[in-house]
Amino acid sequence: MPGKVHKIGTFSDWVGLFEEWRKEIGVNPREMQEFKFETLYGAIEEKEIQFGHYKGRPKWETVRQIPTQNMRDALLNMIVYQGDTEFASVEQQRFLFETAPTDWDRRALTRIMIEEMRHGWQMCALLIEHFGSTGKVEAQKMLERRAFENRRLLNAFNEEVDNWMDLFAYTDFVDRDGKFQLQMLKYSGFAPLGRSMSYMLREEAFHMGTGDSGLRRVVDAGVVPPWLIQKYLNKWISESYDLFGTDHSSSAHWAYVWGIKGRYDEPRNQQQPDLDDMNDYNRHLYHDEVAGLVAHFNNGLKPDAPRLYAPDIRFNRTIGRWAAKKHHPQTGEPLDENAYNQQVSEWLPTAADKKLLKETLANEKKWITPRTGARDPFETIAEPRKAAINVP
Repeated sequence: MPGKVHKIGTFSDWVGLFEEWRKEIGVNPREMQEFKFETLYGAIEEKEIQFGHYKGRPKWETVRQIPTQNMRDALLNMIVYQGDTEFASVEQQRFLFETAPTDWDRRALTRIMIEEMRHGWQMCALLIEHFGSTGKVEAQKMLERRAFENRRLLNAFNEEVDNWMDLFAYTDFVDRDGKFQLQMLKYSGFAPLGRSMSYMLREEAFHMGTGDSGLRRVVDAGVVPPWLIQKYLNKWISESYDLFGTDHSSSAHWAYVWGIKGRYDEPRNQQQPDLDDMNDYNRHLYHDEVAGLVAHFNNGLKPDAPRLYAPDIRFNRTIGRWAAKKHHPQTGEPLDENAYNQQVSEWLPTAADKKLLKETLANEKKWITPRTGARDPFETIAEPRKAAINVP
C-alpha cells in the first residue's frame, strides 16, 4: 500500500483501502471471507453529558456542536489512537492460525480478529463521517502503518505476538486495557462515540474471556512451568500499565473537563476526580482487577509450585513517574541499576525462554487442557452480528 496514491471522498472509498489492507496482511480464513463488516451503534444510556464543565448539557451529535477546536482535536486524537490499536492487533497475531492448539482456539482467534477489524472499521467510520478532510486522512493513515514495521502509535502494539502464550496473555491483559479505554469513552459527550462502545465492549468481553480461560488451561495442564508463565504475565501486564498514559497528563485532565472521556468507574463514582492524576487513577483500578484474575490462576497450580502474581505497578515501566526506574516485580522494592540488570532475565522472557516455550508448545501435545463443553465461538456472537456472518 505505501507508494500508492489514494483519495478518500466517501466511506466507500475507504472500504476499498480496507480490503487492500486485509489482502496485504494475509489473514483470510473462510469465516472471515464470509463476514460482512458494518458500522454498529447501540443505544446511548444518557442524553446529557455526565461529567466535566458541560455536565447536564445535551450530548453533541455532530462535531460542529462541540464548542472549541481544541476539544475537537482531542476527540479526533482519541479516536485515531483507539482505531490504530485495533488494526495493529490483527497484524501482531496474523501468524498464529497454523499453531492453534485446538480447533476451538483457531475459531476463537478468527472471531477475535474479525471483531478487532470491525472495531477499527467503526473508528474510521467516525473519522470519515464526522471530521471532514482531516478525518479522511487519518483513516487512510490507519491502514498504512504496520505493527511489524514498528510504526503503530503505541509501543505495545508493535511487539511480536508469535506464540499462543503471548496470545492468551495479550488478549487477557492488553485487551483488558482496551475494555477500560472503551468504558471510559462510553460516557463521552460526543454521542456517536458513546454509541459505538456498546457493541465494542460486548465483543471485547469475548477476547478477554478467551485469554483468561486460555491461561487457566495452560496452568491447569501443568506442562509450561510456572516460572515461565510468570515471565509472560510480567511482560504483558507491565506493557498494559503503560497503555493508560503518562502521570500528570494534561490531555487526560482536559478530556475529563471537556466531558469527552471519563473515569473507568464513571458515573457511579460520585467523588471529585484528581484531575492531575486521571491516568494513574484508572491504572490502579486496572491493577486491582488484574491482580484478582492472576490470584485465581493459582488454584490450578501444584501446592509446592511458586505462586503467580500481577507485577508491581512500578515494574518495567517506560512512561510516567516510574519510567526507567528499577523495581522488583513482586515486592516493588527499589533496586539499583546493577542489581536490576543481574536479575531482570529472571523476570522477563529471554531469547532462550522463547525458544524453550516454542519447543514446548510444538512438542508437548498436552501443554493446554481442552475446552470441555464450550460452545463454538461463533454461536455466541452478539446480535445483530449473526446476520452478518454465515454461522455453520
